[in-house]
Amino acid sequence: MRVSLAVQRKEKQVKAKKPAKTVFVCQGCGYQAPKWMGKCPDCSQWNSLVEERRHLAPAPSSVQGLPGVQARPVPIDTVEMNQARRIATGIQEFDRVLGGGLVPGSLVLIGGDPGIGKSTIMLQVLHRLASHGHKVLYVSGEESVQQIKLRSDRLGTASDGLWVVSEISLEAIRAMADQMAPDVIVIDSIQTIVTPELTSAPGSVSQVREATMHLMFLAKRTDIAIFLVGHVTKEGAIAGPRLLEHMVDTVLYFEGGHSNLFRILRAVKNRFGSTNEIGVFEMKDRGLCEILNPSSVFLSERSCLVPGSVVTASIEGSRPILLEIQSLVAASGFGTPRRTVLGVDYNRVSILVAVMEKRLGLQLMGQDIFVNVAGGVKVDEPAVDLGVISAIASSLYDKPVKERTVVLGEIGLTGEVRGISQIEARVHEARKMGIERCLLPSDNLKHLKRPDGMELVGLRSVAEVVDLLF
Repeated sequence: MRVSLAVQRKEKQVKAKKPAKTVFVCQGCGYQAPKWMGKCPDCSQWNSLVEERRHLAPAPSSVQGLPGVQARPVPIDTVEMNQARRIATGIQEFDRVLGGGLVPGSLVLIGGDPGIGKSTIMLQVLHRLASHGHKVLYVSGEESVQQIKLRSDRLGTASDGLWVVSEISLEAIRAMADQMAPDVIVIDSIQTIVTPELTSAPGSVSQVREATMHLMFLAKRTDIAIFLVGHVTKEGAIAGPRLLEHMVDTVLYFEGGHSNLFRILRAVKNRFGSTNEIGVFEMKDRGLCEILNPSSVFLSERSCLVPGSVVTASIEGSRPILLEIQSLVAASGFGTPRRTVLGVDYNRVSILVAVMEKRLGLQLMGQDIFVNVAGGVKVDEPAVDLGVISAIASSLYDKPVKERTVVLGEIGLTGEVRGISQIEARVHEARKMGIERCLLPSDNLKHLKRPDGMELVGLRSVAEVVDLLF
């Protein structure tokens, strides 16, 4: 009897331990598999599956600190609102991307290539907030305190209200937040934060998700605004920003290569403002300087009497921006002509070239075509179709477009010029920049008030464009 009781006791102890389960997790997309595979079946990346050990039952601490759990549903009109206002950072372009300022208790993710300026803009934002009396904390897992001070002296962001610490432990960061009670916290970067509850390596999918979940609970419970800095490779698929977009309130991405003078901060997701809003900055030795009038900057180096250059207008969030579309058409020396596109969708340009061949009778099959948006801006709306066609036609005929002309409109497969949205804002921005002539769809011309000193020309088909451009 004693032997049987000892065996039962031992079996209970074994069951209580709940042995760990081994899984293989893709570090690119988070796909899980019971065994190792050379290629991830979800994102098609090679050698991206890493072995991780997980407990069969979820850790109890993973749900601790969950804020605002209601015992029962309540009518929405009876919910008491927090009257806290947005926190203005003092950088207008940054506040514009956030939707008017920083919301207390929000979780903001800032992604971008390494070295593009994420840490720089964070130090500048914290310096502005500390100058206005806010207590801010900068947590770095990649640099020491001395290195942060060295970079802060170069940027001129030293302030007594800006607290810095070098730490990678999630529990230590939570303890510091509860003790200091800052208004804003920056985590640079989220890939370096680890928790001992998981045995996986720092930067893995499990570590990044667990750390972000705890930080999200901390932000909602204490009304501390938290910035998460995440690195993105050129594929944009490493463990980090792409896996956390659904967990955070706002997602901001830096655009523009290291060789590009301008940095564009774009809001991909924003629960408290408009999406696809952009802020334009210029990288200088003193950090990122905001550009309040991007249209004048993007058109400052444009040569008016050069073939292949056309001015168009794009809506980025709530802001109209004038852009220069450049094109170069040259005879191809190979059997297959080249099509190189920068800043515009490649498939869209291929469709427009086919429309020009079919509807205008142009011979472009034996021509190399290069299209570029000056300034490193990426445009994804069809309102610039007419500008792309005009630039290609100008380079093909080797004739410059008439001076101070802007071209707006979407092109259909049958060659018709279709109406576009927010035409009043585009025309008004063009008039402020000294544009005197605007080619636009006829449907938009019917309901548009003609501005003083500006000629508006309505178009119905792409065949009318060539006659009016030159």
